[in-house]
Order: sequence, then C-alpha cells, then structure tokens
Amino acid sequence: MAAFRYTHAVVCRIPLSLRSRAEIELEDAKKQHETYVRLLRELGLDVIELPPDEALPECVFVEDTAVVCNGTALITRPGAPHRAKEVETIRVVLKKELDLPIIEMSDSNAKLDGSDVLFTGREFFVGISQWTNEAGARAVAAAFPEYPCTPIKVPDPKHLKTYITVGGPDLLCVGAGKEAQEVLKRMEREATFSYQTLTLPEDDAANVLYLNGTLVHRSIDEIPHSFKVFSEKIDYPRRSVNISQLAKASCGLTSSCILVRRSRHIRNL
Repeated sequence: MAAFRYTHAVVCRIPLSLRSRAEIELEDAKKQHETYVRLLRELGLDVIELPPDEALPECVFVEDTAVVCNGTALITRPGAPHRAKEVETIRVVLKKELDLPIIEMSDSNAKLDGSDVLFTGREFFVGISQWTNEAGARAVAAAFPEYPCTPIKVPDPKHLKTYITVGGPDLLCVGAGKEAQEVLKRMEREATFSYQTLTLPEDDAANVLYLNGTLVHRSIDEIPHSFKVFSEKIDYPRRSVNISQLAKASCGLTSSCILVRRSRHIRNL
C-alpha cells in the first residue's frame, strides 16, 4: 500500500535529561536508539538525525510534534505545555530540509499529540486522551479532508498507539488486555472500512511500525509470546528491535520517528 512507503525519517537523539521523566538506563537507551535508527536506514530511509536538547527531556519522541500524510505536515500542539518548543524545531526541519507544505492548528484550545493519531491508509482515528482533545481531532480532519477522521476515547494516561497500531495493509495490531480490546471495539463501531486484527498476548507488543513492506516489532526478550504470534501469522518481512528503555516513557517504536514520503530525492543531513 502506497500509504506506507516512505523515503525519509526524522529522529532525535536522547538527552541526558530524559532520566527526569522515567527510570531509564540511559546508556542502554542510547544503544537501543542507535540500533533503531540503523534499522530505519536498512529499510531504505534517509534519516535526518537531530541532536539532543537537554532543555527538552522528551525531544526523542518526535512523533508527537507533527502528523505527516501525503507529503503534508500538520504541526501539532502537544498536550503537555512544556513540550511546545519541540514543535518549533520539527517545523523548521519539515519545512526547510524536507520542503513539506505546513499546516498550523488554528484553534488555540486544541491539544494534539501525534501518538494519538492513527492513520490506517484509508482513514484517521484520533485518540481523545489526557494529551489530545476533540479540537485536536478536528484539526486532523481539517488538515486531511480527503480521509474520514474519527475521534476515539482512550483511557488515561496512555495514547491511542499504545493500544493499537497498523501492522500491515488493512491489519490492526492490538493487545489482548481489557482496555485495548475496548478501544478496538470503539474503533470497529465507528470505522468507515473493515480491518483484520492481530491480537497479541502482551499489550506492549501492539505498538509496531509498518513501513516499506516490513513489519517492525519489539524483540523476543521483551514480548516472547507475541513474538511467536508474529512469527506464525505474518508472512511478509519482519524485523525486531529492543526498545525496552524508551518504552518506559512512551509508545516506543512509533513515537521515536516521523516518517515522510518525498517524491524527489533530497540531500541527507
């Protein structure tokens, strides 16, 4: 599906100050992030890697700052006010380095974290959470009017992509836990299209990346039971990566990059 073909990824290295947000083994986290970035490059992406900003502890979680679809970027307004400056850096990168058209959120009351925005290739679902409100969901709908956009309530303090992500064409990966299944039922009731679902024994396994024909999921050490399910049920290329440290503070796989498809090649930073 063309919706999941990408040419570039934007990532940000880990600041020391991330330790103020979660009990993270920083050296392990840095090694895991380096492996993650290397994997993105192996999957054919030009990676724009930003330096860490110690004043912004959560800057590694770049996904929350923008929603990119069909070569257009909606600049978000993260629900945590202290993250506002992260947006300024990403706006410059998307506009100046990747030459993307930029859409700004006009409603000053809107809150939107990219980790609450799930694009299936056919429609958007926006998690209404501690971090994202109805006005934020309306901003997504206005930015990408060619797609249906449905708000979905998710339990605090988590994001929508903690519970459900896209694992392949018309395939949703979801945890087996009660909260995840309730979110899935809400989505299925409201969905414009029908999807297959892959239910995973460990809720942590539901956060996956599908790009350029490959499913990226967490390592066997982190999700042994779900790893077996992936091995049995997925018949297209898979790669696994250990993201255990960053996952203590975020969705993990999806939250650490912004994926972009450019129609013409540009110089890698």
